[in-house]
Amino acid sequence: MEEKLAIAESKENKIHDKNDAVIEIKHLKKSFGSKDVLTDINLTVHSGENVVVLGRSGEGKSVTIQCIVGMLIPDAGTLKVFGEEVADLGDKELKELRMKIGFLFQSGALYDSMTVRENMEFPLTRVLKLDDKGEIDKRVEEVLEAVGLAEAIDKMPSDLSGGMRKRAGLARTLIIKPEIMLYDEPTTGLDPITSREISQLILDMQKRYKTTSIIITHDMECARITADRMVIMDDGEYIAEGSFDDLHKSKNKLVQSFFKDIS
Repeated sequence: MEEKLAIAESKENKIHDKNDAVIEIKHLKKSFGSKDVLTDINLTVHSGENVVVLGRSGEGKSVTIQCIVGMLIPDAGTLKVFGEEVADLGDKELKELRMKIGFLFQSGALYDSMTVRENMEFPLTRVLKLDDKGEIDKRVEEVLEAVGLAEAIDKMPSDLSGGMRKRAGLARTLIIKPEIMLYDEPTTGLDPITSREISQLILDMQKRYKTTSIIITHDMECARITADRMVIMDDGEYIAEGSFDDLHKSKNKLVQSFFKDIS
């Protein structure tokens, strides 16, 4: 493997104080049986920042975000969210942490038997335990307006296009007002125009809701639009980081391979 690449952030990138770290990962390792998936993951994500993670299929990009929400327990290393070691949290504390984190799955994970309105209401009544109908209606209407789905409020998921389902999935995730958003391949399966619309929506939601986000994607246009900073994964660790432009100029062959179709 080529020598590890260290790329400084460009002048256009934010200069962060170490105290504004929302997610801090040091020397994280995770194996499944004899297969080492994460060998040495190191990453700090700052408040309000969008970090895009690139890597070849099967590299374990999604494993890291599953560790962040406590779905998987690392074998070694430290992983702190809001200053707390996730692996040390009890059930109650982990539940409280997860209420601050939104996780957008590739499919959008809508309930097919519920209307869009009912899908939005579900986390409000089941997770936040809201029972004020006026407050519930207000939050549903606000978030659907934000993602451009106000007119689809009473439609079934089966009546929505792929892009609309992604928007609805994003709205349902944002309705509980998470401080962190984790996106797992948010533009997969979408045509180029819709992919750009979803990418721009992710950027708009970052600004509107002041979220801190990790975005896993193979879509370089999505990366270009959404990333404040990018990291590239290979062989279980991050080998390069920087802005989109920094990495685009890299001489590292693996890094170049992600940009081969970018002019």
